Amino acid sequence: MMIFKIFRTPEWADLRKAGTTQGAPIDVADGYIHFSTAEQAPETAAKHFADQDDLMLVAIDTDRLGTDLKWEVSRGEQLFPHLYRELRMEDVAWAQPLPLVDGTHQFPAGLNAASQ
Repeated sequence: MMIFKIFRTPEWADLRKAGTTQGAPIDVADGYIHFSTAEQAPETAAKHFADQDDLMLVAIDTDRLGTDLKWEVSRGEQLFPHLYRELRMEDVAWAQPLPLVDGTHQFPAGLNAASQ
């Protein structure tokens, strides 16, 4: 199963350069890296990245994360994936820009199908 992390462009650049990241400031503060499922990602983008257009959508295969990935209740009583270790560049399956068009982030066509 694929899960997703939305990075600001500088955060993505830092991961690519360093090869690892503890995540965004909110991730560091919370002690884990926040991810979303394909179904949760659009709401995450709207809630936490409104009007930001310098974003990258990063896909991670949950099989690569092992027992460091925990599913925990969060927004709306939904289970969200949280990673309790650094994210490594080798964990990344793919990444692509997440453009903002007319105030709405444009996710890849077929994202839900591709996340299975």
